Amino acid sequence: MPTLEHNALVEMFRDQPALAPRLLATLFHVEVPPHASAAVVESSLDQLIPVEFRADLVLELRDASGTLVLAIVLEVQREMDPNKKFSWPTYVTVVRAKRRCRTVVLVVAPDAGVAAWAAESIDLGLGLGHVAPLVLGPAVVPEITDPADAEAETELAVLSAVAHGNGPNGRAVVEAALAALGRLDQEHAMVYFQLIWNALREPMRQALEALVMERQIEGEATFPPFVQKLIERGKLEGMREGKLEGMREGKLEGVREGELKGKRDTLLRLLARAGIVLSEDESARIQACTDIATLDRWIDNVLGAKIAAEVLS
Repeated sequence: MPTLEHNALVEMFRDQPALAPRLLATLFHVEVPPHASAAVVESSLDQLIPVEFRADLVLELRDASGTLVLAIVLEVQREMDPNKKFSWPTYVTVVRAKRRCRTVVLVVAPDAGVAAWAAESIDLGLGLGHVAPLVLGPAVVPEITDPADAEAETELAVLSAVAHGNGPNGRAVVEAALAALGRLDQEHAMVYFQLIWNALREPMRQALEALVMERQIEGEATFPPFVQKLIERGKLEGMREGKLEGMREGKLEGVREGELKGKRDTLLRLLARAGIVLSEDESARIQACTDIATLDRWIDNVLGAKIAAEVLS
């Protein structure tokens, strides 16, 4: 089942159709045809092949006269799946035949191992033809540490934090990305923050928690308000009275409470988007939940659910 992280990455490119061709040109140095528009189109390929073949996203680039000049099939890949080596060539062939234009596959793979696997050329038979996916992974995504660069390319900064947030320069990369979220509306910013947060391993999460707290205590509000609010609901007032040392020792109950609230809010927002109505008991159950793993499971369950009982199972 697609995860929140998977869906957030897909939505990033859905909301910003011009992002994919821009990254093809700047990161892969591909000669993207001149175009006046980039738009998301129906990603189901079942008109020519079985319904189980469905790409995450298909983008069309058209020139000023409306002529289709390039199609981009976008796939988010978070783990190795041998079946993709058969479906990706199918996507290229079907989209190319259906739309009568050049077609490429762009794979977004935040994990280095998965990215390397995805980038392998796919032999179509006897070495007589192949499909070479373009893979947006850690080897291609730059480490963006300059806040000005992050603000200019916020989506790329988010991808950078996801790809490099646990690396040697992880703190600077994540800090730049979070600062850039302030230019977005709160809903997009919160989704991107959750995407970055879920990609971080525990040492970097703890470092980020401590950094946000320390900045607040010292009166340096360099992150968007909703990031700072993650820790305002806990022991922040006590820390402002001199408990900074306790914070550094890992007494971060306030952060945990803030994280729980963030996940509850994310769950409720996704339920509302899905048109799923909660009863009073179901709403109270969500608000009473104090287990992060359970909230994560409920968030993942939203996709494809029709009623609240399917989500809260």
